[in-house]
Amino acid sequence: MSAAVSDLGLLAAPFAAGLVVLATHVPLGITVLRRGIIFIDLAVAQVAALGVIVAGLAHLEEDWGGFGAQLAAGIAALAAAAALTYCERRWPDIQEALIGLLFVFAAAAGIVLLAGNPHGGEHLRDLLAGQILWAGWGQIGVVAALSAVVLAGRAWFARRGSGEGFAFYALFAVAVTASVQLVGVLLVFASLIAPAVATSAMSGRRRLVVAYLAGAAGYALGLGFSLRADLPAGAVVVCCLGLIAIGGLVRIKA
Repeated sequence: MSAAVSDLGLLAAPFAAGLVVLATHVPLGITVLRRGIIFIDLAVAQVAALGVIVAGLAHLEEDWGGFGAQLAAGIAALAAAAALTYCERRWPDIQEALIGLLFVFAAAAGIVLLAGNPHGGEHLRDLLAGQILWAGWGQIGVVAALSAVVLAGRAWFARRGSGEGFAFYALFAVAVTASVQLVGVLLVFASLIAPAVATSAMSGRRRLVVAYLAGAAGYALGLGFSLRADLPAGAVVVCCLGLIAIGGLVRIKA
């Protein structure tokens, strides 16, 4: 009994981190799926990760603490948002291809910048898979506050009928910047797409509620299994979210 309680205590903060990420990524994911710009999260998350790499090479983390990395990630993500807004207006027919190109460019640039770093491979792995098991309550609180700002901004723009263009991409950039260092690039993408895919046959408030539940179930199952099997938590949660998405599609087909 005490071991089970101890395990739950270890998973409390990581699970809370997952719920905070889902708070913004579930509604944004439904919008992304509807608009057909599926890889925007991967692209913006990878650009934010590139900002973190640049901050590390420039020693901003040492000079400004963790805020330096967050600032660099935010600036990089907002620059990506501005670029994608321009591309959507200038070349709307190939927007998805340009998003994919942005992703591979940011990923390749990160590899190049860390090529001479003896810990470069480990750093890239951490940015990709994340360190969700080590999420602290203070960090979760900061991301939760930013997530509340994103949700409030999304609601405000929706009421004004101006939730497209740069407003959408900017809110997206803030959400991704807040979450990418918390859970990693892969889990950020899975949190965005898997719940939306699993509930693609639904609509309205019911879809939103079920999507949140599907995402929470993916985090709960993944974290629990990773702890029991001593496997990388972020990767296992991604797999669980992927299986939940597939299960939703199978149910739709049936």
